[in-house]
Amino acid sequence: MTTPKTKNAGKALLPPDYKPSEDEDYMSPYQLEYFRQKLMAWKNEILEGAENTIDNLQEEGLAKPDISDRASMEADHALELRTR
Repeated sequence: MTTPKTKNAGKALLPPDYKPSEDEDYMSPYQLEYFRQKLMAWKNEILEGAENTIDNLQEEGLAKPDISDRASMEADHALELRTR
């Protein structure tokens, strides 16, 4: 197996089509970088979703004149927050 090229921080440079295989050492530098990138992408996706939820909740004001409209909107907000 060839040694991976490294960046300044000692992280392996991954080929664009890299997928971990059973042939390589467990948590090799390639695998560490692969999973680090996957976790960072997942973190960014979660944070973006949370930001979108906050934006949606802030856009709609609670000043609805009809009590049933306001209750419906509050139920929608509660469901959205529980989902997040």
